[in-house]
Amino acid sequence: MFIRVMQKMTKLGNPPLNIVLIGMPGVGKSTVGVVLAKRLGLSYLDTDISIQTGESQSLQEIIARRGISGFCALEERYILAIRATGHVIATGGSVIYSPQAMQHLGSGGVIIYLDLTPANLKKRLGDLKARGVIIAPGQNIESLYNERHPLYRRYAEITVKTDDLSLEQVVEEITASVRGRRKDVGRQRSEDRKQ
Repeated sequence: MFIRVMQKMTKLGNPPLNIVLIGMPGVGKSTVGVVLAKRLGLSYLDTDISIQTGESQSLQEIIARRGISGFCALEERYILAIRATGHVIATGGSVIYSPQAMQHLGSGGVIIYLDLTPANLKKRLGDLKARGVIIAPGQNIESLYNERHPLYRRYAEITVKTDDLSLEQVVEEITASVRGRRKDVGRQRSEDRKQ
């Protein structure tokens, strides 16, 4: 696994692969994505914004109208339609519920999981429904994290724990990983996949 990740990363130049950011709502995928794209000279794509503009509705409105399963099906359709190269792609937190979407994203890019503990997520997030978060009735941020965390780890080739890092440090971690400067990148993921 480590060798495969490093081989994918060295291919960022010709044609450039995508860098795909996954993680919980509020972890900073959109913010990190914009800064990372500028740093690496890549284009930027936010799948939540693509869905909102394509449907001419906010995520909250789409979820209210279609329900959780309907939204997830719509999100999958938008992800499968992506034909971009050389992009930083910030995904919605629920993208990991679709194996097909994740396979599609992984086939054209390096998937990076931005991980933040539930305690820190609570500090960042306000009203989950107002943010357009896919969350079951009665579920809270901890139970949502516990449900999603194993899925994020399953699909990620690189995990960046962001709790004690500034925005600039997160971008630097990803940049160094993508440019192949860190020799230990991927070892943790390799061990996780064996389990």
